[in-house]
Amino acid sequence: MLLTIGSFLAFTLLVLVVSYLKSRKLRDARDDGYFLAGRGLTGWVIAASMMLTNLSTEQMVGLNGQGFAFNMSVMGWEVGASLALIIVALYFLPRYLRKGYTTIPEFVGERYDGVTKLLVNGLFLLGYVFILCPIVLYSGAVGLGGILDLVGKSGMSYMSTIWTVVFAIGLLGCVYTVCGGLRIMAWADTVNGVGLLVGGLMVPIFGLYALGHGNVVTGFVELVRQHPEKFNAIGRTTDPVPFATMFTGMFLVNLFYWGTNQVIIQRALAAKNLKEGQKGILLTAVMKLFGPVFLILPGIIAFSMFSGGLANQDLAYPEIVKAVMPQFLVGFFAAVLFGAILSSFNAALNSTSTLFMMNIYKPYINPGVSEKGMVSKGKVVAIVLAVFSMFIAPMIAKAPQGLFQYLQTANGLYNVPIFTLILVGMFNKTAPAWSAKVALGFFLAVYGLTQTVFSARMDAMNLHFLHILAILFVLCGGFMLLMGKLRPARHEYADGVDRKVVDTTPWRGVYILSGLIIFAVIAIYVVLSPLGVAK
Repeated sequence: MLLTIGSFLAFTLLVLVVSYLKSRKLRDARDDGYFLAGRGLTGWVIAASMMLTNLSTEQMVGLNGQGFAFNMSVMGWEVGASLALIIVALYFLPRYLRKGYTTIPEFVGERYDGVTKLLVNGLFLLGYVFILCPIVLYSGAVGLGGILDLVGKSGMSYMSTIWTVVFAIGLLGCVYTVCGGLRIMAWADTVNGVGLLVGGLMVPIFGLYALGHGNVVTGFVELVRQHPEKFNAIGRTTDPVPFATMFTGMFLVNLFYWGTNQVIIQRALAAKNLKEGQKGILLTAVMKLFGPVFLILPGIIAFSMFSGGLANQDLAYPEIVKAVMPQFLVGFFAAVLFGAILSSFNAALNSTSTLFMMNIYKPYINPGVSEKGMVSKGKVVAIVLAVFSMFIAPMIAKAPQGLFQYLQTANGLYNVPIFTLILVGMFNKTAPAWSAKVALGFFLAVYGLTQTVFSARMDAMNLHFLHILAILFVLCGGFMLLMGKLRPARHEYADGVDRKVVDTTPWRGVYILSGLIIFAVIAIYVVLSPLGVAK
């Protein structure tokens, strides 16, 4: 136990010290320094930060839980994201950097009007405060508590352990917030990224080593032989992520998440130029191709090792880590996981603070605030939000289809509705602002009803929530386009002005690497199908 705790504390302290030393000489008194790291991030730092912001216990615990209970079909969230990232690099990021945006709602306000901007900004804030932050904290507490066996070794009750770990994560998140905003988090993500790559790959390697009685290859062959159905990425219509959703709602959700979600895209908005931004986004796409190895395969190994006999699918990942990792590495891996949790939590705090300060506080509450005042007030906002989330997180009870599925279903309340407005706004110059408000209200109302009042009927019709999102996207987007023809806005939107905030020269290798990624996605799906190993 002492060895585990010692290695945990040592790696956590190392990340904090290295991150602080790397960022302390760079001033954050200006708001673009605190909120956008001074617009100076390079490709590798952007990729590491995007990955660590994305990877947290809702993925590590949630996706492995779905791999345990179902099959490889859930890899659509990972491998499918690579295709969305290509579109973000080619079409979304150049538009953002030409305009020098700090937040996504700035585009909404410029394209439509101030009221629509406030509505979208409010949806982001509500989604982050009531869904994202609490779930990151709760899932982190479940994952760390299980890996470190805090209930058994501390003598505390399960809920006491959850409260303790939630507050530990939350308080350290406040320390990062006070120390330096996005820049210190980006450096922390880079260090943690190395640890996560090493630690994350250790779990399936040690798991296969155990299954193969000392031989990793034998373990993998035996796993495929015993459970070929688990390696089917096409899956069934009854799986949490049917393959058909790859071409409907999942693609839209991935585009929103990587291209318009403030928490994620803020890293790319902080790029020193378009070239580095595109490199970072496409490097992230390459990394996502390897996601199933440490985000789903351990869950399948756990299914074989425990004969599918766990009380809850979300226990699969903590249990497999405890079962196969050497004791002296458990603390290190827990520290890496702790860093991933912190990254997601801090990213949400920083983005929420950015959205509030840039789009509400500065324009409506205190227009004359100085840049230094923006930074200091932004830190206060982030700390208040952290404390609020810490009290909400333990109240999250059970998710019937697993933690990750609950997160994605709840996120549907704001992700695709916002994305609909942004996509129509980018590629259409005449849809009026009032049509955006009507579409947003209709989308929220209908989707909310399908997931509450009419949820049983949707299940009976086998209508997946991702298909519902796609249907509403077509209806609302089509309505806006139609109104742009029949009752166009008085002034046509013009988006061609380059404000020269950063150099917007594209990266030469963007199309070559994009083509290779597309080929890799197709190859992975062929291998993990009845045509390949899932016979």
